[in-house]
Amino acid sequence: MEKLAGDMLEMILSSPKGRLTERVTKYLITQVLIALRYLHLRSIVHCDLKPENVLLSIPPHGAIPSLDIPEVSPVTPEVLKNRGYNRGIDMWSVGVILYVNLSGTFPFNEEEDIAEQIENAEFMYPSDPWDSISEEAIDLITRLLQVRLRKRYSVEKSLNHPWMQDYRSWCDLRRLEATVGNDTRFLTSTADDSRWEQFRHQQNRILMLKEQAAPEASDPTSEKASNYLTKWQLMGWRGPIEAPPIYWQSIDSMKLW
Repeated sequence: MEKLAGDMLEMILSSPKGRLTERVTKYLITQVLIALRYLHLRSIVHCDLKPENVLLSIPPHGAIPSLDIPEVSPVTPEVLKNRGYNRGIDMWSVGVILYVNLSGTFPFNEEEDIAEQIENAEFMYPSDPWDSISEEAIDLITRLLQVRLRKRYSVEKSLNHPWMQDYRSWCDLRRLEATVGNDTRFLTSTADDSRWEQFRHQQNRILMLKEQAAPEASDPTSEKASNYLTKWQLMGWRGPIEAPPIYWQSIDSMKLW
């Protein structure tokens, strides 16, 4: 049996800011979505997705949704209106998990009627911390927290959303696949390799041209180079396995990443 280190909620609460970075969130949510795709293709609905039910292993940090039988179904618009539910209930839960990961709070105002907020999809995005979170992330959350099931994003649409299509995230996932053993492609697809390889070459070309235009930018001690390096260093990797890993800081104390 695989040794587990805790769950996603513990990870969020133990993070320095009480929330996760976009990079870590993408890394974990991708794994949750891949697991849901496996279930949904077999006409299985999880029905109890929430941060505390996403279990985390010791390195390589695999995210594993538990499959306990829920006592109460997640509160979604269709459940509140007694309309039954389908795979969409899991996707609503993914939207809530995304919100919680990135903000450290739930998307509801506890001082107002939560059921009414859910039925009308009236969720709060206070400036702290949402001003520091990308518009693409907020867009994906909005597309998942749709009242109408037909408009709510599916697993495939979520995986193909621009926020999820990120080279650094792809490198993180490839590193995980390589660490697990035999380089099994259970999170990424070989069909994407050529696309990301082309992207990497393009960005390396841009990096080279910028270095030629501003040689001092290649000197890490240069004040002028500081912002430049943080923006372009990522693109200089020679391959996914060489990408800087996401570090698991302390398993025992649950101070993760």
